[in-house]
Amino acid sequence: MYKNLDPLLHAPLRLAIVSYLISHPQASFKELKTHTQASSGNLSVQLKKLQKATYLHIDKSFLDNYPLTQLSLTSKGIQAFENYVMTLKKYL
Repeated sequence: MYKNLDPLLHAPLRLAIVSYLISHPQASFKELKTHTQASSGNLSVQLKKLQKATYLHIDKSFLDNYPLTQLSLTSKGIQAFENYVMTLKKYL
């Protein structure tokens, strides 16, 4: 009857990251850090987990000699979020 919720997205910080990126196709690490109020270390760990699952694309570059990390969801990440929301609605 009920499907299990995706454990990768069920963690609060990862859900906040993916939710933010659904409405913002691309965001910087700094932007996500401000939005989620997470520490740099915790945010980095959670981003790597999403990247490993191929839910997230991480692009590292430089802007005016400063490191710039840009993040965006992959099509797999978008689909996983949509499935998560649909499954959650079934619970409600």
